[in-house]
Amino acid sequence: MTVRSKAPLRVGLAGGGSDVSPFCDIYGGAVLSATINLSAYCSIEETGDGLVVIDSYDADFHGKMPAGRLLSIDGDAPLVKGVVNRLILEGKGLGKLSGGFRITTWNDAPAGSGLGTSSTMVVCILDCMEKWLGLHSDPYDLAAEAYAIERKDLGFAGGRQDQYSAAFGGFNFMEFHPGGGADVHGLVLDEDVRSELETSLMLYYTGKSRSSAAIISEQQKNTSSGNEAAIEAMKRIRLSAFEMRDALLAGNIKELARLLGLAWEDKKKMSSHVTNPMIQEAMDVAMESGAIAGKVSGAGGGGVIMFLVDPTRRVEVTRALNGLGSGRVMPFQFSPRGAHSWVVK
Repeated sequence: MTVRSKAPLRVGLAGGGSDVSPFCDIYGGAVLSATINLSAYCSIEETGDGLVVIDSYDADFHGKMPAGRLLSIDGDAPLVKGVVNRLILEGKGLGKLSGGFRITTWNDAPAGSGLGTSSTMVVCILDCMEKWLGLHSDPYDLAAEAYAIERKDLGFAGGRQDQYSAAFGGFNFMEFHPGGGADVHGLVLDEDVRSELETSLMLYYTGKSRSSAAIISEQQKNTSSGNEAAIEAMKRIRLSAFEMRDALLAGNIKELARLLGLAWEDKKKMSSHVTNPMIQEAMDVAMESGAIAGKVSGAGGGGVIMFLVDPTRRVEVTRALNGLGSGRVMPFQFSPRGAHSWVVK
């Protein structure tokens, strides 16, 4: 039996960072995001040979180990091992897990791109595993379980939006409540508005992946220590998700761009590592060529920069950014479907 799964990556349009503890636990968070046609993938082949064979192309790891026991979290393919361990500890599908299987994972975007690759991969692996084991989770349960694996079991820093974006798919306005709990509101956009946004939005991969841990750690320290300027900036970032949602539903792309620019200024106040000369150069080049506003996707420091541009100058911006030599513009389209798995006939 072979099962495969696919889960979409996302662009965080507004509110990113307000979904990270402890800010989210104290004040609540709000995020506006949209999934795109770049994805994480997982394939599981039942072998019955008593071994777990991992081919993790996204983590550049290939190895085998005995099945049916907890796997050592040693830096090699931790996302795969974290999902397997959680299922074993919960006593789910132990017969199949002990029998042996090969799991293969890969991703359309590089790690550290700021498109939610790691969290999306956990959702993808978990969804594939549950399909193989005959289990079922609705999108809320799938996202919550994936969050617990990555943030609690593995101890990786980050927020909540990526898991919910990957599980639900589409344009979503997400609210994360103090003390726990989430509400995901799917947004139905006018087709003309969606097309105009897709034509106006550009993704530029800087060519440099980044680890978000240091940025998130500084953000968490600012909240815990009561850094008033940082906390107020984060509250404005959270508010921008509500404002950008309203602008998007109204089809007001110009207001969307204005809010994106303001959110970038607030984001830079969250950590000294959010921007750097490389990012600033890309921002300057894009603005000079026809971009209206820009913001780094994810925690910052590298990865992908989102730009809203005048569509008639899109080619100019593309040429200017590609001319920097260090990165490339990444073509994309919005994708409405969340994580899903299927059995290979």
